[in-house]
Amino acid sequence: MSVITISRGSYSHGAEIAEEVAQRLGYTCISRDILIEASKEFNIPEIKLLHAIHDAPSMLDRFLFRKEKYIAYIQTAVLRHLRKDNVVYHGFAGHFFVKEIAHVLKVRIVADLEERIRLVMERNHISREEAIKNIHKIDEQRRKWSRQFYGIETSDPRLYDLVINIGQTGLDDAVDIICHKIGLSHFQATPESKQALDDLCLAAEVKSKLVDLKPDIQVTSQKGMVRVMASASVTQKLELKMRKISETIPGINNYYFDAMPLKAYSANQLQR
Repeated sequence: MSVITISRGSYSHGAEIAEEVAQRLGYTCISRDILIEASKEFNIPEIKLLHAIHDAPSMLDRFLFRKEKYIAYIQTAVLRHLRKDNVVYHGFAGHFFVKEIAHVLKVRIVADLEERIRLVMERNHISREEAIKNIHKIDEQRRKWSRQFYGIETSDPRLYDLVINIGQTGLDDAVDIICHKIGLSHFQATPESKQALDDLCLAAEVKSKLVDLKPDIQVTSQKGMVRVMASASVTQKLELKMRKISETIPGINNYYFDAMPLKAYSANQLQR
């Protein structure tokens, strides 16, 4: 049981490769449907979530923490699906969410600039000059996005287990390579790697419920122990909200607040 994330530059055939890999392996293939799911659950227009993962943050976004909230919702939806195993996720940001999970094969697809220009011109019916501007704009937005939220470059090969230049490899061979790679023992789920993914998923679930109250909040989890970190003192609303969700989100054994007067609660005690 394994998971594949496929990251790609714009107009690099990533979607076609992901769909063919999923079909060949019998995996579920997901992408934009994650946004639809998150939009419905958190009552946020899909277009806002789409902009959150594609557009570079504006000064207003940074001030209001809007993108942080939207990304927390998307992360929750993505991790829920990846937790099921046997999934291919293609789209921007997926590999950021699971960069430390060993059984996730993180793939980067790159294409030659001329091929990308050709695709943009063909699909959008625009001139070569307009296509080049379009590509450069998208690439720059993605660079700014990853630097702002994660302090890394999406093009950094160290983020990936496999980087494929389809200009040299071709689509069919790229699919063959990915299907072979995922069959290696290193990318099979272990109890430890599944626990790590469970921890990520639980932390994301908790954060998605608290982020409206404190957009800069950080949440981690280790085997059901949830750590909630905030930059300022804990408000009464935040405490009450955390108490409620500790009784409704499966997997929380206990939790505590950090970077403030320490206050710990046991989920079992709260139910008494």
